[in-house]
Amino acid sequence: MSYLVMFVSSAILSLILTPHVIKLAYKLNAIDVPKDSRRVHKRPIPRMGGLAVFISFCIVSIFSLKLDLTLVGLLLSSLIIVFMGMVDDIKTLRPVSKLIIQLFASILLILFGIKIKSLSIPFMGVDKYINLGFFSVPLTIFWVVGMTNAFNLIDGLDGLASGIGFISSITLFIISILTSRYLSSVLTIILAGSCLGFLYYNFNPAKVFLGDTGSQFIGFILASISIISAIKYYTAFSILASVLAFGVPIYDTLSAIIRRKLNNRPIMEADRGHLHHRLLDKGFSHKNVVIIIYLISMVLGIISIFTIVLPSSISVFLFISAATLLVFWKVLNKNYRDQLYNK
Repeated sequence: MSYLVMFVSSAILSLILTPHVIKLAYKLNAIDVPKDSRRVHKRPIPRMGGLAVFISFCIVSIFSLKLDLTLVGLLLSSLIIVFMGMVDDIKTLRPVSKLIIQLFASILLILFGIKIKSLSIPFMGVDKYINLGFFSVPLTIFWVVGMTNAFNLIDGLDGLASGIGFISSITLFIISILTSRYLSSVLTIILAGSCLGFLYYNFNPAKVFLGDTGSQFIGFILASISIISAIKYYTAFSILASVLAFGVPIYDTLSAIIRRKLNNRPIMEADRGHLHHRLLDKGFSHKNVVIIIYLISMVLGIISIFTIVLPSSISVFLFISAATLLVFWKVLNKNYRDQLYNK
């Protein structure tokens, strides 16, 4: 089955499934009611739409790939994340409960052999890497749980998380093709199609939200695929490429942690200080904010691709430059103090 067929199949399947998931969300009362200032929508919207993304991803993956231990482990651990998301979309779970389940799903991944075993060493040649040994377990858990929550946090506007999920998937697909990683290239192109099909119903004005079901699944599966891609290919698929590919969610999450810490608020507590909220407060329209963040994500994705095809010294320079630009953009913003001390 060609990549184009996999992409189109998953997109069409997601497109067909989403209306049925919307009906299911209404039956289960998985409805997002705008009851605080953080929410931008003005009317109740069904959530749990990510179930369509998950089902289409699973079906096309099973038909496209051999059902080996890696794929079984990926789908089983993802199922745990999706089930937790569904429960949270119906009746809100405590942050600690969600964290425990995320840890369990991450450990399951590791038991199936999906973990960060080594890290490449920039400037030291293609065969130089650090064998992590015992530290591969906590680093894998940190990466997977962190990315799962990062995509959950960025899911604040119509089409934002699903669109970034699509862009990140295409970025990792291109990188996987360049590094001859067949499994990850198949998984990412299928995920891209699933996100795109859902985006038809999710873009502003949204008929359905991803919910925790979808945002956490997309973050979890992208983090997992990036690990699969890196196994036995340390230098070509460096950690720098993955960090840049997921640049917007990572940046927004780190900003949220710093902001809440400075305000003496719990890190897991929601607020209205995210990147998309800041852009809305500057007067940009809902659609324009989403498009702006799409463009930022695309630029970071392109840079991450360059880190693969260029020499390691230039790759590290590009990574540092991108990170520096993000920091300076934050610092030079005239509302920087208000963003940090947003009450």
